[in-house]
Amino acid sequence: MHSFFLNFPKITIFDILDVVLVAFIIYQLYNLIRGTIAANIFIGFAVIFAMNFIVNQLHMKLLTAILGKFVDVGIIAVIVVFQQEVRRFLLLVGKNASLQRNKAWWQYFFGKKEVEKNNYARIKPIIDACKSLKQTKTGALIVFAKYYDEQFYQNSCEVVEAKISKRLLESIFQKTSPLHDGAVVIAENKIKSASCILPLTEKTDLPAQFGLRHRAGIGVTEANEATAIIISEETGELSYAKQGRVKMNISFAELEKLLNKDF
Repeated sequence: MHSFFLNFPKITIFDILDVVLVAFIIYQLYNLIRGTIAANIFIGFAVIFAMNFIVNQLHMKLLTAILGKFVDVGIIAVIVVFQQEVRRFLLLVGKNASLQRNKAWWQYFFGKKEVEKNNYARIKPIIDACKSLKQTKTGALIVFAKYYDEQFYQNSCEVVEAKISKRLLESIFQKTSPLHDGAVVIAENKIKSASCILPLTEKTDLPAQFGLRHRAGIGVTEANEATAIIISEETGELSYAKQGRVKMNISFAELEKLLNKDF
């Protein structure tokens, strides 16, 4: 018994930290692919790797050779197939390490009242426009991009570059407007573009009533550092999407809190 404890490996604080960090990374990766087609693809990869190990142990040469080809290009295949998820993971890492965000938190704590006052002035026209659109059951998709990726947005959008105003948002989403079909993108305290065609989410576990507008709102928050307000054309219900997740039927008080936090 004494020799057993002598041979037992010594566990240090760095070993525990190593396990915790790996568990955290796996958890974040799970959150990125949960409820998407990518989860099924990942299971497919895992099955192939498991089968390759089994047939190799059983010395089944033909199957070992075939499955070995998949395993040899495994890393490249993972990057190609999961390129959207890899992009989202890198955005997540960059977001948490962002000096700009740390600066914003510093300003928030040491100049909280001034920040809240300025932020309310920014979000009031948006909330007022949402109230009007909800009342008239006018469908809308408003995206708030923390970083405006011109290549991503402008390829499918009409450039606006205008000051945020209630009347402008209302006029864009009116059914008679040539810009109503698509999303408005807000960044850098401006309406940057309108009539944007955005990538749809690949999630398979969404409510049946979600149409293209909701799927696009969720999809853009998966692919970019962005949040989105979705107003249903059928019910006037407000939804709020962030990091691929959506809060349904939110009140205007909740919307104000969310925008204060994220915009």
